[in-house]
Amino acid sequence: MVSYLDVERPAPGTAVRVAPGIHWVRLDLPFKLDHVHVWLLDDGDTWTVVDAGIGNDATWAAWQQLTQTTLGDKPIGRIVLTHFHPDHVGAAPWLAEAHGASIWMTRPEWLTGRLLSVDLDAGMTDHVVAFYRAAGCGAAYLDYVHRTSDAYARMVAPLPRSYRQLRDRDGLHIGGRTWHVIVGGGHSPAHACLYAPDDGILISGDQILPRISPNVGVNASEPDADPLADFLASLNRLEGLPEGLLVLPSHDAPFHGLHGRCEELRAHHDARLNDCLTACRDGATAMEVAQVLFDRPLDDHQTGFAVAETLAHLNHLLAAGRLTRETDGDGVWRYTAV
Repeated sequence: MVSYLDVERPAPGTAVRVAPGIHWVRLDLPFKLDHVHVWLLDDGDTWTVVDAGIGNDATWAAWQQLTQTTLGDKPIGRIVLTHFHPDHVGAAPWLAEAHGASIWMTRPEWLTGRLLSVDLDAGMTDHVVAFYRAAGCGAAYLDYVHRTSDAYARMVAPLPRSYRQLRDRDGLHIGGRTWHVIVGGGHSPAHACLYAPDDGILISGDQILPRISPNVGVNASEPDADPLADFLASLNRLEGLPEGLLVLPSHDAPFHGLHGRCEELRAHHDARLNDCLTACRDGATAMEVAQVLFDRPLDDHQTGFAVAETLAHLNHLLAAGRLTRETDGDGVWRYTAV
């Protein structure tokens, strides 16, 4: 059972102290999920920032306000990025340049973010459109994909050519604390959480959230991947941490109840897998299954996440031998329960 930390949520552009030397910042996002958290860690003469927000004018204005209200005369010395998604890394290149800060992230996340911010030719667009066509998406959505193929690059300033690599089990010494890096997959290729065992604090990024399920999806660059297996393995590892941790997630609010939340997420995915099998009893496309799993109106942005997550569950069932997949005469994948 999740219980939230009894602390006032920060207004945009302000910070709230959640533990000695740790400040919570909430930045606006232009999506239905309308906010992301970043964490300011006091590192003596400088600040270490965990995640940076999306790359838009509102985020930059919020960071300028934070400079006046919280950062003060101390510069940002290090920017630790949990993963490559635009709401986490978008403003990081600006901040690094403005403060002379180094960027730290795992190698797969840096490579993926760097690639997406520069690989913008027509061939890449056609490849992504073909992927969603095979998933059974209709013409209107395929047109949306074509029109927004550069969306990542518009939300993320190009990541620098040089960075500092985070590795699993690394120790980062920040402000008198040692934070251990825990790398997990599923939501992204090599998502980094930070764990301070002496203080009982976990900065979880998007790997574990208190209310919503982190998106676990398949994308066009790796259409046969099984990210759900990676995500479930990461839950097993997080359950090995102490139950009483204060968890600092990237969305919603700080909370206690890590083990119970891991159990809830595992049960959620088990139910999704069963729903997929039922939907595929007589054969179905990924889009048709997505409409069963997400039985509410979705905008185009949400549809992409829904199809990607549906494919993650279908691929997991394929890997387990519980589904078959065939390509029909129109080049669309059709899945049938065994």
